[in-house]
Amino acid sequence: MDIALSETRISPMAHLELTDIDLAYGAVEIVRKLSFRLARGSIGCLLGPSGCGKTTVLRCIAGFERVGAGGIVLAGETISSPDVHVAPEQRRIGMVFQDYALFPHLSVADNIGFGLRQMDSAQRRARVAELLAIVGLADQGAKYPHEMSGGQQQRVALARALAPSPSLLLLDEPFSNLDVELRERLSHEVRDIIKATHTTAILVTHDQHEAFAVADEIGIMHQGRIQQWDSPYNLYHKPANRFVADFIGQGVLLPGTVLNDHQVSVELGVLNSVIPVECSAGCGSCDRTCPVEVLLRPDDIIHDDLSTMKAKVIKKAFRGAEILYTLELDSGARVLSLVPSHHNHALGEMIGIRLDVDHVITFHESSDEAAHTQRRPMPAPLLRR
Repeated sequence: MDIALSETRISPMAHLELTDIDLAYGAVEIVRKLSFRLARGSIGCLLGPSGCGKTTVLRCIAGFERVGAGGIVLAGETISSPDVHVAPEQRRIGMVFQDYALFPHLSVADNIGFGLRQMDSAQRRARVAELLAIVGLADQGAKYPHEMSGGQQQRVALARALAPSPSLLLLDEPFSNLDVELRERLSHEVRDIIKATHTTAILVTHDQHEAFAVADEIGIMHQGRIQQWDSPYNLYHKPANRFVADFIGQGVLLPGTVLNDHQVSVELGVLNSVIPVECSAGCGSCDRTCPVEVLLRPDDIIHDDLSTMKAKVIKKAFRGAEILYTLELDSGARVLSLVPSHHNHALGEMIGIRLDVDHVITFHESSDEAAHTQRRPMPAPLLRR
């Protein structure tokens, strides 16, 4: 599967649209037939491992690279195609870089106002004051970059990019130089600032936690292509293929067997579904005991002391409020379970578990594409008990 688009989430009147863009350096293809749309005021993200081409796509949007095929349209204007290349400075695009790129000899206020030379001094001062307030640095304008923390410098860089009211904001790994705790806090702050200014933005990152914290829609990139463009929820619960399933979140693939149109059997029990289980591409309705692999996430395996189903603790990772257990089943297969940390079990201990799977994701042995099901609702009488 080259690309999976969530059609219900994509506006037909996109503010930014990339259509089948290609870019190669000599014989080496970097970006291939890449397409996505982003509505005005939305935050999109290109997420993927190093070398997948996500920063190259950002450079194409910014105008630093020429596309070999396809086109890029921003606010209704073609800015890139094999025949058209609008200069970067004419695209009305703001950028926030990984290293902030602040001018050390200018004050914070002068850094923010650097791109506002077309305004008179009074207008410029008012706009700078407005941006300082928005990013929470209202009393810091007279300071210099070296007098500020990394998080403050990042907010100054964001304010400078937003000052000219760009048509599009690009953020290239903006949190990679920050420590983990600050990165998490600042990612939420940056989203709030972008939303408060009604700015359309694209974030590039390899960190899915940053992507989930900031973006409305995310494109998972692999080998120069978008594998799936969708909401964070759907990427986690409804991955389009094995790569997306492996890249987003954690999970294991457990052997299973399709029992009928609505049931898949795994070692831990029978999973029920609402829509038919598509056990292979083109198979359709199936009751021929087809072998599949079932994706189970850590939140699908619930620790339950009262359960008769047992698994052995073979690894544990303490995460503060939770512990991620790696559990071994009777067959030797392993699953993951995320458990509140007051359930502190020893390595080698047998603990009770049960399945609680809302989204059944199966892969046929010969296919990378996923088939999705949802848990069948319980009958009304059972729900009233």
